[in-house]
Amino acid sequence: MESTLPLSQTEVTTPYATPKLVLVQEGVFPITRDHQGNALTEMPNTGWSHAGTIQGEGKLAGVPSLFIRLAACNLRCIWQMADGSLCRCDTAYASFHTGKTISADIDDVMSIVGHNLNNIRHVVITGGEPMLQASALAVLCKQLKAKHNVHITLETNGTLFDKHVASYIDLVSLSPKLNNATPTKEKTQQEGIDFKGTFSFHAEIRKNTEVIQQWISHSKHHGHDFQLKFVVSHANEAHEIKHDFLDQLTGWQPSDVMLMPLGASTKQLHHATELAVKMAVQQGWRFAPRLHIDLWGSKTGV
Repeated sequence: MESTLPLSQTEVTTPYATPKLVLVQEGVFPITRDHQGNALTEMPNTGWSHAGTIQGEGKLAGVPSLFIRLAACNLRCIWQMADGSLCRCDTAYASFHTGKTISADIDDVMSIVGHNLNNIRHVVITGGEPMLQASALAVLCKQLKAKHNVHITLETNGTLFDKHVASYIDLVSLSPKLNNATPTKEKTQQEGIDFKGTFSFHAEIRKNTEVIQQWISHSKHHGHDFQLKFVVSHANEAHEIKHDFLDQLTGWQPSDVMLMPLGASTKQLHHATELAVKMAVQQGWRFAPRLHIDLWGSKTGV
């Protein structure tokens, strides 16, 4: 099913009221059975004959996981590499190009998860920006806890908060966007994109320390965990992370701050990895590898 998701500032900053979830085409992944439990004819992109993958990033890197990827994002990240080349969001099909999506009943998503969990006890909800669908997401998370008692990680850019969703999240992975991610007119021109809509107001909403603090405070109060994951590619970004974010926040420890090298491919990651490692050591933060790219490159659905 194809649907056109909202891109205006008003719409994308308001959670969906629908009981359905809008997913990208891969939806729940990697899987080997459909919502009725029937075996799929194609193997998942991992190349394995069984469902599941690992979490590739952050505190739980290496943990066996199933992913649920929701469509649409309220940001349009275009980074500039150290060599001057540009790098779009590594899941642009869930943010930039959301023409082909799936409107799914929560019960069907739950059935797919149930038929593919096997020994996996960790579900990662990602996007896009999942918090755009907060109403339906809260229902999904409640059912995941009630029926499967799984550990839930939510990956979010830290611009939207909802206490109902937060109550079910074991680890919130907050990924605030640094200034380098801003899609300037020059960047969009180079990429052949019109500088309008979401691109034009990205800079206004990318940094929301009040929302980030809500997530941190809620997590600590309810015994849940959080991480602050920053994508880095330039040495001066350590100052930006401290001045624009960490100095404005309370309740965090250096071990909660993760530095992830910029790049959507093995080649791109190579250039930023050493910088991220050095910055982590110098600042006392943590380096966050991207294990799924090391294993499968830039494949989707892994």
